[in-house]
Amino acid sequence: MDNDQDKIEEAAHWVKHARALLVTAGAGMGVDSGLPDFRGPEGFWRAYPALGAAGLNFQDIASPHAFAARPALAWGFYGHRLALYRRTRPHAGFEILRRWAEGMPEGYRVFTSNVDGHFQRAGFAPETVHECHGSIHVLQCLEPCCERIWSADGFTPEIDEANCLLLNEPPKCPYCAGMARPNILMFDDYAWVDPPTAESRARLDAWIGARNDILVIEVGAGTEIPTARRFGERQATQLIRINARQAGVRGGKHNMGLAGAALDTLVAIEEVASRL
Repeated sequence: MDNDQDKIEEAAHWVKHARALLVTAGAGMGVDSGLPDFRGPEGFWRAYPALGAAGLNFQDIASPHAFAARPALAWGFYGHRLALYRRTRPHAGFEILRRWAEGMPEGYRVFTSNVDGHFQRAGFAPETVHECHGSIHVLQCLEPCCERIWSADGFTPEIDEANCLLLNEPPKCPYCAGMARPNILMFDDYAWVDPPTAESRARLDAWIGARNDILVIEVGAGTEIPTARRFGERQATQLIRINARQAGVRGGKHNMGLAGAALDTLVAIEEVASRL
């Protein structure tokens, strides 16, 4: 980790004296849990060589058009992701954040662009977590025939990992019997069923609007899809940015960038904070 001890100690003091906490998180939060990094086409193709051999990038497969044109391949990708997220245990940094969050006098919220559900798995109350791009653990109709969503718990994908293909039948919409897809905002996606996400965002905005002093801890939120990064910057009274590659912050004594992996950096802050 590249941070000097003075910055770690200052971050720990910010955590100990904060009244309200907003955690914002992107894909880098999951790397220490063992989830692959999709940074750039090469990273994506390392994780899914069959898609690389077919000349397909992340934008090609993460699209409703892929489900319509190549359903076994699209569900091969998302089915593999669903199974991976189910069996992967969130790393200890989630627990550190949860302990800090639950100790805040004015509460906490989470804003994440991740769809893995790992904040909930780590014990964060579901009503405190806003998943701005939806969740892989929730399904919707591909069409869609209606604006209803339902749990993916009843679907167990069987995957030919070498060829990134779904071997069993894809899940079906219980309302029209058509194909289902994850309730995730994809590329070129005009069919995302978003009312539940909009309701979650409204609750988050109401919480933020009732507070004047919010510490934002941003973890693993990069600039390629900067949704989480920009949201946190707008809300922060103080901002701690933890990022292995893009830790730079705008000037000002209330913004701090810590260059390092999520888990190592959170552990370092906790070691100091526990002594304060």
